[in-house]
Amino acid sequence: MEAIKDYTVHIDSKKRITLRGALYQYYNVKEYENGCIMLEPRELTVPDGISANTLKDMDRAIENFKMGDVSPAIDLSDL
Repeated sequence: MEAIKDYTVHIDSKKRITLRGALYQYYNVKEYENGCIMLEPRELTVPDGISANTLKDMDRAIENFKMGDVSPAIDLSDL
């Protein structure tokens, strides 16, 4: 694959770099041990709905709760 842009960037005082003419607002970043950094564009979207499996799990959790099949209470007093 051939590069369409080739330029040098520097890290600012807050350890950031600026992408010139970036086409996307969000990127997934992968850093490798050899120093390479890979950016993959991401588009965040609102899901259309809740999946059938998630709804089934929620129904099962409510049934368990109503039957009293729940985990012990969590002590949050230290927080």
